[in-house]
Amino acid sequence: MEKIINRDIYLSRLIDKKENGLIKVITGIRRCGKSYLLFYLFRDYLISSGVKEEQIISIALDDDVCEQYRNPDELSKYIRSKIVNKEMYYILIDEVQYAITKKELENPEDVKLYNVLNGLMHLRNVDIYVTGSNSKLLSQDVMTAFRGRGDQVQVFPLSFKEYYDFVGGDKSEVYELYALYGGMPQLLSFKRDEEKVKYLKNLFSEVYFKDISERYIVKLPDVLTELTDDLCSSVGSLTNAKKIADTLESVKNIKASTSTIAKYLEYLIESFMFSEAKRYDVKGKKYFEYPLKYYCTDVGLRNARLNFRQQEETHIMENIIYNELIIRGYSVDVGVVEIIENAEGKKRRKQCEIDFVVNMGARRYYIQSALSVSDPDKMTTELRPLKNTKDFFKKIIISKSNAKPWIDEDGIVHIGLYDFLLNQNSLEL
Repeated sequence: MEKIINRDIYLSRLIDKKENGLIKVITGIRRCGKSYLLFYLFRDYLISSGVKEEQIISIALDDDVCEQYRNPDELSKYIRSKIVNKEMYYILIDEVQYAITKKELENPEDVKLYNVLNGLMHLRNVDIYVTGSNSKLLSQDVMTAFRGRGDQVQVFPLSFKEYYDFVGGDKSEVYELYALYGGMPQLLSFKRDEEKVKYLKNLFSEVYFKDISERYIVKLPDVLTELTDDLCSSVGSLTNAKKIADTLESVKNIKASTSTIAKYLEYLIESFMFSEAKRYDVKGKKYFEYPLKYYCTDVGLRNARLNFRQQEETHIMENIIYNELIIRGYSVDVGVVEIIENAEGKKRRKQCEIDFVVNMGARRYYIQSALSVSDPDKMTTELRPLKNTKDFFKKIIISKSNAKPWIDEDGIVHIGLYDFLLNQNSLEL
């Protein structure tokens, strides 16, 4: 019997949104498992809950068998022909960007597919689910294009828990594999390291970059390539478009304007390859315009892009924690705390950083990622900004260990990395 990859966090979100009168838009980076979630896990759930197979209309637009349905008119005719009674019908459409032309991208209001889907929503016995790999099409403009009828669920590569639940074994050994190759689901079918490396490298050149060039006008492909490498190399470091442009010119002798870099950054984010974290002034309660931090959606893709040369364990761990927080549905910023120090009789203002300011509704957590806190000086450095927030929100240090959660005399919670990653409720303990 085929072993199932557990994607319960996304399946439960889809189930919660079932028949809510909105178009469920499932987004995420290519090959992260959106089709598997929709066509297998969610479809199996529908069948197990009593839905008949003929009530499920499945169309994979990236399959050449369904090429004719990339025409929105043909897609509409096909779907409507399958709706033959008043029972509820579940419409599952995979990779809807294939039904949207490059010209339509210029103005989302003109995207014919959106009109088709909105039209189908007038039928009272349809429940629509679509997947796509581009947030510009299916996230930023979704509420406008679907006239308030869009409801997004973003899917990510496998979390460490999803990965561990599938492979099992020693937690620390599995983590090292995960930190090296990441969580793209297809990797679980490969036995040899060279197969994994080849697959990850090809995703950039054969899938992601081709997608970007098909959707946008990329006049400087070399700049896009170097920008991607730079973001992978400096993951978790503060940067901005101007700094990147200056670095490319001084180090690589590649000239690109700040506006071009900013535009290409948008392309990479819209394709879900990277995400950005803004800097937040904890005491001043305001955001800084720049610089920002950028994190890779998958650390394995990041490592492969750099030919597995730069294995900075600290930054990779930070990236994994960031992704885990985003997967759990938190909004995540980089915290800035201003501290006044006395040096040689003079007061000096100093900005200290909190790795993550994590919010969900009224809940907030301050989190520091620390590879090790065994050194007293390192511990002091990590604790300083947490102690100086001057508020009562929960403060947490995550270190790479098997330690069970404990609270120090300052009320700061210490959590081991594996416990944090494997326990979905670890921040609430």
